[in-house]
Amino acid sequence: MIRKCLFPAAGYGTRFLPATKAMPKEMLPIVNKPLIQYGVEEAVAAGLSQIAFVTGRGKRAIEDHFDINYELEHQISGSDKELLLEDIRYLIEQCVFSYTRQTEMKGLGHAILTGQSLIGPEPFAVVLADDFCVTSGDGVLAQMVALYEQQQCSIVAIEEVPRAQTAGYGIVCGEEIKPGIIKVASMVEKPEPEEAPSNLAIIGRYILTPDIFDILESIPPGRNGEIQITDALNIQAQQGKVVACHFKGLRFDCGQIEGFVDATQHVYKAYYEQGGNYPLSLMEKLSAH
Repeated sequence: MIRKCLFPAAGYGTRFLPATKAMPKEMLPIVNKPLIQYGVEEAVAAGLSQIAFVTGRGKRAIEDHFDINYELEHQISGSDKELLLEDIRYLIEQCVFSYTRQTEMKGLGHAILTGQSLIGPEPFAVVLADDFCVTSGDGVLAQMVALYEQQQCSIVAIEEVPRAQTAGYGIVCGEEIKPGIIKVASMVEKPEPEEAPSNLAIIGRYILTPDIFDILESIPPGRNGEIQITDALNIQAQQGKVVACHFKGLRFDCGQIEGFVDATQHVYKAYYEQGGNYPLSLMEKLSAH
């Protein structure tokens, strides 16, 4: 059973300067809710309630967001504005939040390794909040948790990307064992298009088994001196211990300005202009189950 979800959130967000000079990029809002809250809601909807953050300098706003603001609560008490805090109140009540700091920016693998003290010897999920995923049914993480219960190995979420874009992703190749499910044989970090073994790109959702920590400690730094999670997963894949799944839904790369704007427009048009209830609030998602 998976209980914990790790959020690497130490990056500087330089693509969004000057907005991120004093505000974490994870707190940038898609309409009226920060990216990091969407990610935590996805984790909770998948049954994960122990939320761990790997942060850095200038990230205190994340801690403050997942805490009670007594002055604000008092000011809006009894007004219709209270409904706007329903989801975040639920998260604060239901989740246990823990934090540690990554003192050096040495890659995603290093960030995950930094979180080992918060995770311990058990399988766990990893969410990169700037990969903003929307689904009409179960969230991406819920789809992956269900697959983990069957496979009992590391799981990565994938999507097809144009060949010309493979240099921006970890790329997997392997054998399809069920529709949309691939037994990963190997993977490579950010290959040039002519060297990519496929166009199946890993997105920012993982379920990892605890032996990943020992692998991360043992592998040498890769490109740019960084410890890459793809290199560690490749070792597991060669042992037959990694499965990839095509997630059902849409993904917006909110680490890029274009993707962030597209995500904001998508949510605004679906939720405000059309007067619907999409994306569902956390409370609506939970009541639907």
